[in-house]
Amino acid sequence: MVQPGITLHSNLHVRQRSALAAIIPIALALSLAACNSAPDKPSPIANTVSKATATVRADDDMLAVLNAMAAMDPKAIEKVDVPTARMQPTVADAVNAVLKSQGRDTAPTSLVPGVSSRDITVQGATGGLPATLYRPSGKGPFPVITYFHGGGWVIADRKVYDGGARGLAKAANAIVVSVDYRRAPEAKFPAAWDDAFASYKWVASHAIMFGGDPTKLALAGESAGGNLAVATAIAARDAHGPIPRAVVAVYPVAQTGSMNTPSYIENAVAKPLNKAMISWFLDKLLSTPADKQDTRLDLVHANLSGLPPVTIINANLDPLRDDGEMLQKSLTQANGQVDRKVYDGVTHEFFGTAAVVQKAKDAQAYAGQRLQQAFGTGM
Repeated sequence: MVQPGITLHSNLHVRQRSALAAIIPIALALSLAACNSAPDKPSPIANTVSKATATVRADDDMLAVLNAMAAMDPKAIEKVDVPTARMQPTVADAVNAVLKSQGRDTAPTSLVPGVSSRDITVQGATGGLPATLYRPSGKGPFPVITYFHGGGWVIADRKVYDGGARGLAKAANAIVVSVDYRRAPEAKFPAAWDDAFASYKWVASHAIMFGGDPTKLALAGESAGGNLAVATAIAARDAHGPIPRAVVAVYPVAQTGSMNTPSYIENAVAKPLNKAMISWFLDKLLSTPADKQDTRLDLVHANLSGLPPVTIINANLDPLRDDGEMLQKSLTQANGQVDRKVYDGVTHEFFGTAAVVQKAKDAQAYAGQRLQQAFGTGM
């Protein structure tokens, strides 16, 4: 198993897996079946698996977030309609619940001091898009990062991903503009990709107006947004500018060819993201099956040459872990500069939980360091 915080450089290939980690989802499914068949009696299997999951799979602070989310009794995203899915509790809600249980302030300005925020409107492919501008304290001009939230291109918005965007503004000492691109199924593929590139160009051309440095641009995103960040860098290269200095892709969706990778199999029933949810997202996103082969979505088969340095962040307990490894390989084969870290003991969506999860703090610091190196602003 990859150890927390170990850098996976582009010339390394790490394939060690924990046998126990691989069987936990199966055991968990058995425990749930046992609980359902005998609701009045506690299941010994369930108790055993719960302890194994806590000690082997998730760090204690990550587990506290997952337990807080489970206590909100969310419906399974893959089993409900889109409006219902968008109303379900989020990891951000769970973080706030943990903070309250600890007697701590949940105000974002208290959690990330020195970063202010305001809502703005940016230009998308077909009109204005809501966005939030995060600005670190101090005197600019600051580098500018265009940021895309996750949610499978279907659910969530920039407010759900405030923790990641705000934390990155602090860690990178940069302005972050987090954009609400159009979502499916109301706007199917490639609407989000068109909005991502259009909004990035708008941010670049207006950077001076909000205290940014238009010569120091970057792209970042989580999950679906991590895909958009890389795809936008490709679009900028093909359009001959504006060229970002760096890309940060946090547990990105990077390929659509297989849902039978080791990480998909190991984490098929994981929380907060599982294999069935990704199929549900793609069903809502795509107009035709052929869209799966579009290299804006299937990044590992895209032309990745000539991109700026890419930083990939993955969680070990995540179906998308191996997507990050495959993207790393493809970038390396294209002679790109790529660094990747896999954080053990945490799940998909961990990046924005820095208020309560130590490895999220570590990951944000790592991303900030990589960005400052690219901007030339690091110590």
